[in-house]
Amino acid sequence: FFCTQHPSKMTFVKFQKSKSYFSRYQVKFRRRREGRTDYRQRKRLVAQAKNKYQSPKYRLIVRFTNTQVICQIAYSLIDGDRILCQANSKELSRYGLNVGLKNYSAAYSTGLLVARRLLQKVGLDDVYEGNTEIDGEVVSCEDGKKTYYVDEVDEDKRPFRVLLDVGCKATTTGCRIFGALKGAADGGLDIPHSEKRFPGYDRDAKEYDADMHRERIFGGHVGEYMEYLEEEDNQKYQECFAAYIADGKEADGLEELYESVHEKIREDPSPSAKKDFTSDKSYKRKAKLSRDERKARVQAKKDAKIAELEAESDDE
Repeated sequence: FFCTQHPSKMTFVKFQKSKSYFSRYQVKFRRRREGRTDYRQRKRLVAQAKNKYQSPKYRLIVRFTNTQVICQIAYSLIDGDRILCQANSKELSRYGLNVGLKNYSAAYSTGLLVARRLLQKVGLDDVYEGNTEIDGEVVSCEDGKKTYYVDEVDEDKRPFRVLLDVGCKATTTGCRIFGALKGAADGGLDIPHSEKRFPGYDRDAKEYDADMHRERIFGGHVGEYMEYLEEEDNQKYQECFAAYIADGKEADGLEELYESVHEKIREDPSPSAKKDFTSDKSYKRKAKLSRDERKARVQAKKDAKIAELEAESDDE
């Protein structure tokens, strides 16, 4: 709207979109209309320099649902993405973790699992073991003029580089997405990152508390809240942590639990064997009625209703 006269008279005229506007209108991509894909971000994650001879850019895709964390290593082709490796937090039950499958600690464990699984698949698991002493610090080294985010670069085989794909998630400091990133980086993948989005970083003081990040990795924040609720509001504690109580998990034993999970993941990151699908043969769908059968069924209902009305009229 815009004003055509003096502000005291306040006459407004509405702009009307012309036919030329609609004839040139271009519909946005479907996933943009749905708010599911940020194409500006995606182009920068996928587009490769021409002198790279079609070698793909690999992405660490991290997504959260209401029940689990999903991590995938993917690359893009012209007809769509290809998944090289994937892991989700529901697989952590194989390693002894059955509860809290979408918190920061579970995101770290899932990132560690997908990293070790990928390196085992491409034959780099013995060359790049990652950071076994988890301290929350950012690991990096210089080789030539390039920075690699691993302890040491092998002479024959360079580390497997991936780029973090956060989707449409807000990248706030302490976000669980960066827990998955830290897990994958400690697992041996080369992921460009800094400590500025990890828990424990103070933007005003420009200082990073690695101990706070380590506590978050081992579920210290969960254990602290469990102890607080147990003392202050036991009924709410019973409701919020019912799965922990049923599984026999206590606040004091969370750090040991996650340490054992990390050790088991490093011992055997391979995916579990797929179960053969068997359909349920006992269920049988009702046969569809023919036209004559449907007409007969309707007529039977009519006759029953007429007989009921006649019986009521005789009683009166």
